[in-house]
Amino acid sequence: MTDALWQPVHAERAALAADLKDLTDEQWATTSLCTEFSVREVLAHITAAATLNPVRWMVGVIRCRFDFDKQVAMRLAEHLGTSPAGTLARFRDVVTSTTKPPLPVVAMLGETIVHGEDIRRPLGIRRDYPLETITRLAGYYASSDMVVLAKGRIGGLRLKATDGPFATGDGALVSGTTLALTMAMTGRKAYCDELEGDGVPVLRDKA
Repeated sequence: MTDALWQPVHAERAALAADLKDLTDEQWATTSLCTEFSVREVLAHITAAATLNPVRWMVGVIRCRFDFDKQVAMRLAEHLGTSPAGTLARFRDVVTSTTKPPLPVVAMLGETIVHGEDIRRPLGIRRDYPLETITRLAGYYASSDMVVLAKGRIGGLRLKATDGPFATGDGALVSGTTLALTMAMTGRKAYCDELEGDGVPVLRDKA
């Protein structure tokens, strides 16, 4: 079962590496949806997550005195490299990694897809995610606030996908693609523009 869960993680990492192989220096410097980071820095962050086992993660937490933002910045810097080509090469090295912090494997899928969209969206790159993969991820976020507030963000709302079986919650309706719902659940306000229903303003305010 664990191997089956890692397969979509590896597939999404490989797809992201392929999408980024021809970026210009200017594109690498583009501000991501995580507005404090460039797309290159977000990629380094994804790489870092794929190199941290529970022991290394905890050592970093202690070293940074439980300042998690400081640890993120420290690990990002470790994997940025000296050039965009170097950043991408480091990411390619971890495409098939099964190393992870003390998180469920599906959270690593979230790291790859959500941060992948943080990179792709500002660059105008679109990916058609396998419906089974993105539905699994949406279900995870709808039931968890681990790593990122998601379950708490959609409290009192009913989410329903227009392109697949994902549905959750009760209350004012928010409908749209599974990807748009997933990204909005994780606080990406830009994706609220792709959603419909009486609950959209509520979700937008929480993003």
